[in-house]
Amino acid sequence: MTEKYYIKGGTPLKGEVSIGGAKNSVLKLMAAALLAKGETKIYNVPDLTDVEIMLSVIAQLGAITHYDKKEKSVTIDATNLTSITAKYELVSKMRASFIVLGALVSRCREAIVAMPGGCAIGERRVDFHIRGLEALGAKIKIENGYVHAKVPKLAGTDIYLDIPSVGATENLMLASILAEGSTRIQNAAQEPEIVDLANFLNTMGADVNGAGTSEIVINGVKQDCFNFFKSFSAVCIFLKFLSVKFCFFC
Repeated sequence: MTEKYYIKGGTPLKGEVSIGGAKNSVLKLMAAALLAKGETKIYNVPDLTDVEIMLSVIAQLGAITHYDKKEKSVTIDATNLTSITAKYELVSKMRASFIVLGALVSRCREAIVAMPGGCAIGERRVDFHIRGLEALGAKIKIENGYVHAKVPKLAGTDIYLDIPSVGATENLMLASILAEGSTRIQNAAQEPEIVDLANFLNTMGADVNGAGTSEIVINGVKQDCFNFFKSFSAVCIFLKFLSVKFCFFC
């Protein structure tokens, strides 16, 4: 039996409603926090299993995490990462966690991250991520369902995505932050979470331009030490949601 909703109109709507944070943005900002040698705090985080999985992935890398469900906040201190490996047991539970690949390559120059689909690269379209990282200078090995990326020096370049993959766009944005020179991502994804990630990174000290369009340019910044705390508000479509504080690139 098909369920139906019968709606009788004619009555003006009024009242208040609390708008929750956008999951698709929150998860990517949590991964971006791995770039900071310091504490990042994200507010208005939705109470979702995916958030807990991402925190587990990040904690497995050595970051100190805290999820305050009452305050709706997540705190991530990635000062001292102790691992570059994101294991399949966690990554397989949520495809979005694969984005830690770009952050680890940028921060540590090496990453070992499980592929969400095991060894099926083409089926999961992880090949876009891999080709982009290779263009930036990374050497990639695929072994036993893991992507092992290693690079002595990241160098900016032009990258064209065959399809505007959200995940590939985000991974390559993160990987390009500390690259030498400029990186241009063409046919980039234009979703709201791409804009939120760019705004977040720029507030941390990065130089990302064009997010929300089909061409994103990331001008690499040097890993000089500078600390600051600043509040940040990001607006996603229908969702006003984030404020953060952090220190970056120390």
